Amino acid sequence: MKKNFCIALLLLGVVRAYGADELDPKKVRRIPPPGAALKPEVRAALEADIKRLGGEIEGVTKALQGKPELLELLPDVQIYYKAVHDAVKYDEFFSEKALDKDVATAKQLIETGLKRAAELREGKPSWTTATGAIVRGYVSKIDGSVQPYGLVVPAKYDFKQPNRQRLDIWYHGRGEDLSELKFIQGRTGSMGEFAPEGAFVLHPYGRYCNANKFAGEVDTFEALDNVKKHYQIHAGCLSVRGFSMGGASTWQFATHFPGLWCAAAPGAGFSETPEFTHAFDPKNGNPPPTDYEQKLWHIYDSTHYAENLFNVQTVAYSGELDGQKQAADMMTKAMKEVGLELKHVIGPGVKHQYEQKAKLEVAKIVDEYVGNGLRPNREHIKFVTYTLRYNQAFWLTIDGLGEHWKKARVEAKLSDETITATTENVSALSFDFKRDQNLLDPDSLIKVLIDGQTLNGSAVNKDRTWTLHLKRDGGKWSVNAPAQNDGALKKVHGLQGPIDDAFMDSFVMVTPSDAPINAKVGEWVNAEMAHAIEHWRRQFRGEARVVADSALSDAEIKNSNLVLWGDPHSNKVLAKIAERLPIKWRDKEIVVNGESFSTAEHVPILIFPNPLNPQKYVVLNSGFTFRENEYLNNAKQNAKLPDWAVVDISGGANSKWPGKVVKADFFDEHWALKK
Repeated sequence: MKKNFCIALLLLGVVRAYGADELDPKKVRRIPPPGAALKPEVRAALEADIKRLGGEIEGVTKALQGKPELLELLPDVQIYYKAVHDAVKYDEFFSEKALDKDVATAKQLIETGLKRAAELREGKPSWTTATGAIVRGYVSKIDGSVQPYGLVVPAKYDFKQPNRQRLDIWYHGRGEDLSELKFIQGRTGSMGEFAPEGAFVLHPYGRYCNANKFAGEVDTFEALDNVKKHYQIHAGCLSVRGFSMGGASTWQFATHFPGLWCAAAPGAGFSETPEFTHAFDPKNGNPPPTDYEQKLWHIYDSTHYAENLFNVQTVAYSGELDGQKQAADMMTKAMKEVGLELKHVIGPGVKHQYEQKAKLEVAKIVDEYVGNGLRPNREHIKFVTYTLRYNQAFWLTIDGLGEHWKKARVEAKLSDETITATTENVSALSFDFKRDQNLLDPDSLIKVLIDGQTLNGSAVNKDRTWTLHLKRDGGKWSVNAPAQNDGALKKVHGLQGPIDDAFMDSFVMVTPSDAPINAKVGEWVNAEMAHAIEHWRRQFRGEARVVADSALSDAEIKNSNLVLWGDPHSNKVLAKIAERLPIKWRDKEIVVNGESFSTAEHVPILIFPNPLNPQKYVVLNSGFTFRENEYLNNAKQNAKLPDWAVVDISGGANSKWPGKVVKADFFDEHWALKK
């Protein structure tokens, strides 16, 4: 209990003003923490073991050419190599007291990796038919890294004649020392907090300790897709659960993806930013968050999406004496404002932990929800969003917004072959019924009554599928081609910003090869580029793909977001597109909407559809935008910059900002500067 309470304090953070030391990245508490030093002979032995496993992986890869079904299992071996390799290379044995134990764990993981490699070479991978708690892996589309996940396979799962099974996702709590080594060791043989009989339980690593945000969010879906490749999972029996930081993640996934879950059970955690972090408390002594920072809270603050729980069966848990009970209290308030009531189980007399009777009660309620399947009234949808990153629930997809970061809402009902819908701040949407939803009768004619206007769609297909795309223009709705395909430059799902959005899909960092526009800009670019690469590995546990501007391939332009470092003088790719960007970067000035900034001490940062491939982003001079100070509190790990900014670099970067932000804003819905 004492340990859990300490974790709670770490998550909550301390309310006080930022001093000079806190703005100095070198003086902010390092996350992950510095590692304990290995003895030279121990390091040498581990490096030899790593080399041996690496050689085996190379050998297996060559031996299995032409056997794609076996090569697909290679990440299940590579996770062991990466876990030990990274722990040694980056000094991530975090405890001096437990150093001998952690080294023993590393050796054990090497042996497991070697055993799996041998089995894979022979075509007899035993772990693919194992039950109980196992660890598996996948290759992420984001950076090509191998990422681990834990999985509980039901004891009675029939691999020969499998039936589609229930799956619960369990999100782990905060762990500043949760390296891949520690995660894999902790998931090996461990059934976890909840392991319902007959259910799969997926334990995402979440790319470390970011409350499953950004790349950590994508990890859930990549891991889930990997599970579905190898096991029969019932799409109508998916649940999200977690405690502490994992409870915050559960709120996030339940409210942002309401069409996916038949149950949600968040425990403790946080559900919003300003109250939890005391952002406006005068005791802070800090300037209030900027307007764009507050708008960016709309990305992850679950209270803003509370109405989406209309379609998600939810039970929250809190310890009676836990400071993180605040999360469920805030959600209770937000849900009440939209006519919903939160079921909230409270553990009497406990702080940051499950009380045993309350734990059993939560488990029973979740089992009942799962037995109900997806919300029975899915014919009636209420959906709220503030960004097209989150735009889908059941058979409704929002394809366009009137304005990002303002509340957009759709309520839609299906009854007697008629869809009745009301909208707010929505410019385009789609109704898309799948075959397995079984909501429409073949050949029936569907009528749409939207915002008082009547439209007719085509007949339902024989397989019960039916799709209709609608667009609003001049206040009137009309049938339209899909939003992604009409050729106009506009904000659409996956291409809507802000800067951090570029790091939720495949990205490549493109380095400059020529002389910078001036020495100061060159120094800043080099420092920020090194910072972005290093902190991507630290916080999101992958090696960023890095390529020189002169070596960038057509395939990389086609398949990846490009992060261009440098200026139009130093980066050849940026030079090609500079005049096609809305912010003009010239020899002596940066021009934004007619306002000029000297290139002697200013740099523009932005995200924009890549002129070389408008289906992907281009980013100028930025990694993910939250920095060292925000690592200290998961609720603060939010996007810090909007779509573009002009930064005064004369004072250098600090632990909160890349420089002094003198101008920043979002582009409009057509990616143009706002007047």
